[in-house]
Amino acid sequence: MADVNRGNRPLSPHLSIYRPQLTSMTSILTRITGNAMLISALLIVWWFLAAASGPAYFDFVNGFLTSWFGDLIMFFSVLGLWYHTLAGVRHLIWDNAVMMDIETAEKLGWACIGGSVLLTLITVIVV
Repeated sequence: MADVNRGNRPLSPHLSIYRPQLTSMTSILTRITGNAMLISALLIVWWFLAAASGPAYFDFVNGFLTSWFGDLIMFFSVLGLWYHTLAGVRHLIWDNAVMMDIETAEKLGWACIGGSVLLTLITVIVV
């Protein structure tokens, strides 16, 4: 039964007193990038379907995907792909119960963020 003498205390740490940690934020970002890559994949499938549909429709879709807005979407898609990949490697490391102390875990989080930005810039410049 519930303790009637609890008072008005919250059941768990509330967002107003909880300080988000880098590891929790990077975990949430991993989930967001995983879902965002689905949208990017659907855009690429749309491009392939347009190519199979005919030249007029392909010109429309290709014009959208090669516009500044399409380039922006694809840039962030590459960023999300690199981030999600590096975060996956981080989780593989953690699955082996290695580098799980707080200081090293935060360094791995920053490495995922910095590495994804660096690898995205290299990908955009080279490709």
